[in-house]
Order: sequence, then C-alpha cells, then structure tokens
Amino acid sequence: MRTAHRAIVIVLVAAGVVVALTGCSSPPNPNPRADRPLETVPVDMPRYMGRWYVIANIPYFAERDFVGTQIEWSQRPDGRIDDVFRGRKNSFDEPETTHRFVDTVKPGSEGGEWSVQLFWPIHVTQLTLFVDPDYRYTILGYPNKKLGWIFSREPSMGDDVYRSLLARLDAMGYDIARFRRVPQSPEQLGKPGFQSPGQRE
Repeated sequence: MRTAHRAIVIVLVAAGVVVALTGCSSPPNPNPRADRPLETVPVDMPRYMGRWYVIANIPYFAERDFVGTQIEWSQRPDGRIDDVFRGRKNSFDEPETTHRFVDTVKPGSEGGEWSVQLFWPIHVTQLTLFVDPDYRYTILGYPNKKLGWIFSREPSMGDDVYRSLLARLDAMGYDIARFRRVPQSPEQLGKPGFQSPGQRE
C-alpha cells in the first residue's frame, strides 16, 4: 500500500512539473506566426559546450527571481551531457544555487534537439533554434513556444544584438513581449525590460 501511495505522489508531482513547464496558464500567443512549427538548427557539439549566460527568458517558476544565472554543458563519455544551472535567488548578495541535470541528444537531430532529465522520470524537450557562426549567442525554445531563452558567452549583451535575437524569435512565432532580460550585474536591477526579483507582472 505504501508503494502504491508513493507511486501516486510521484505521478502527481510529475504532472505538476509538466503543467508548470508547459505554461498552460499563460495568455494566448498573439503572434500571427504562432502556429508555425519550430525548426532546430545543426549544432557543433564540442563548440557548443561550456558556459553560457542567461541573457533573457520567458519568466517561469523554476528560474523566476534568479539573478546572475548561467548554465554550463559538458559532454560525458557515454555521449550524454552534464547540464549545470547556477544562479542567485532574489539578490546578488545571496549564495549561489546549483541544479544539475542530464541531457540526451535526440538521434537524427544533428544536435539540435535535447531531452533534459529534470529528475526521474521527468524529461522535457529543449530545442536549439539559433546559434551564430562564432558560437557567441544561442536561442533555445520549447515546442509550444511558451518557454524560451537567449544565451550569450558573455554576461552582457548590446541592445542591438538583443533586438536582433528578439526579431528572430518573432519570426519564429514567439510572443516576444513576454521576454524579460535577466540581471547579470547589480546595476541592471530595476532597469526597463529586466526582471525584478520579488515582483510579479
């Protein structure tokens, strides 16, 4: 009986995570290209590995209120990818939080589609939608377009580059009005377009 109860709890928790990640409560996407399927791009995996800073995302429960966030990917001998998330909750004065995941590249996707294991048995799909030729910037998304990220090799990004990446997301059918920049330094806190830890829009 105890085993059955535990199984039910796991299923309920898993369902909650999936609902939260897929953003079922988010408003309708007004982009006229909203129904256009997302297309992944080929990825040179060795070049893609390493540290990336989260420049912007569509805020959601797992990353909301974090500042200075970054991810680091490294290939394992078995072909899978160690995926490490780091950030500080609410303030740059807070200790760094670390979460570790394991990713698997979908066969035949040329490195553009990954399955991310959040915890057993929950996996979510991560799509690489753009990488610049020098592997300085990348855009990640989810199939339903309710989650998305802009990453950079550096913690800062010029407004012109940021706008050009938003334009790409707009052409893909994303509601770019939902994207907010992630503060990567204390002086960015409170600036227009940046997330404000502890505040809800």
